[in-house]
Amino acid sequence: MGQLLPTLLWSALVVLAAAVLLFWLARHRRDLGSPAERATFATLHTASLATPPLRGGLTEASAQKAIRHLRALLAAPATALTGADRLLAWDGRSDQHAARALALAEPVLADGSIQVHGTAVVACEDSDCPLKHAIVAPLTVEDRLVGTLQVYTPSTHAGLVRATAEVARWVSGQLELAELDRSRTRLIEAEVRALRAQISPHFIYNSLTAIASFVRTDPERARELLLEFADFTRYSFRRHGDFTTLAEELRSINRYLLLEKARFDERLQITLRVAPEVLPAVVPFLCLQPLVENAVRHGLGNKPGVGHVTILAEDLGNECLISVEDDGVGEDPEKIRRMLAGDDTSDSIGLGNVDERLRTVFGDDYGLVVETAPGAGTKVSMRVPKYRPGVRV
Repeated sequence: MGQLLPTLLWSALVVLAAAVLLFWLARHRRDLGSPAERATFATLHTASLATPPLRGGLTEASAQKAIRHLRALLAAPATALTGADRLLAWDGRSDQHAARALALAEPVLADGSIQVHGTAVVACEDSDCPLKHAIVAPLTVEDRLVGTLQVYTPSTHAGLVRATAEVARWVSGQLELAELDRSRTRLIEAEVRALRAQISPHFIYNSLTAIASFVRTDPERARELLLEFADFTRYSFRRHGDFTTLAEELRSINRYLLLEKARFDERLQITLRVAPEVLPAVVPFLCLQPLVENAVRHGLGNKPGVGHVTILAEDLGNECLISVEDDGVGEDPEKIRRMLAGDDTSDSIGLGNVDERLRTVFGDDYGLVVETAPGAGTKVSMRVPKYRPGVRV
């Protein structure tokens, strides 16, 4: 009797817990939505699982990660993904059919139409194999046929054919986005190369001329300037990464200004104020250098007397505000507008380049803001988010 009581008590607790669970599920079943809503959620969730690998492009690695989710979307016994010339992935039963996947892809890749095959084409030597039909849909990127999505089933019907076609179109959309990402990366890389080519001749010529002027009169200063020149060019011509920290960019700009002060001497006055909170912010590589060089070269180069350049980096919570201002000769606002629109590529160093890269990386809300007028100096400002997914050093 002494042992029976705890056992009965434990059983009662289990029954009570089960009853509470059933009551909670009955009360909250409506929170899960109708059967149609739950099915929609499940479909969207499965699609979201297939999205990341497909955004890497149509490769063997991405296909093998995405294929099981695509099969789940279509509720098919087996699915396959092919490229233009090889099978990339197979998922499901009866994988002996995988050997013929590329042969089924060839006519689809030739004319771009979806094809449905029956037992005469699909059936294999295994009499117990359930796969008797195949639906083969094309995958396209920018009107190029790049592969196929294949669905293998015991039987087929119009609804499944339409579903396969829709999933293939969705996969094609993800692959086009992947191509867009690669194109954007190539564009940014090309713009950085163009910026280097644009800045370098001016800077190298002026820096070496300034250093040469001190070789006989002040050899120690010439040596120090030469080391600053070496560090600056090493940073400017580095080959890794599209991004850098604001701290690194400002450190490079400080070297640049030391070299420019050697040329302008007391004619060039610098004010630099930076909030420590913004130093870790990640910015596009060489996004400030063109603005500072433009302020020195165009703002002060043709101005008599002393010129002043002010560089500010302020903390705005989730963003930082960076500005480069000079009290030089200024510019026609309409000319600046044409430069930022890409319609004028005359002699203002890199403004359009930097504006385009900022908008490409952070969005159209993050381009350059230029305030200027003839004789009134120039102020160029930019906002940069402190964090943006995918933007890292």
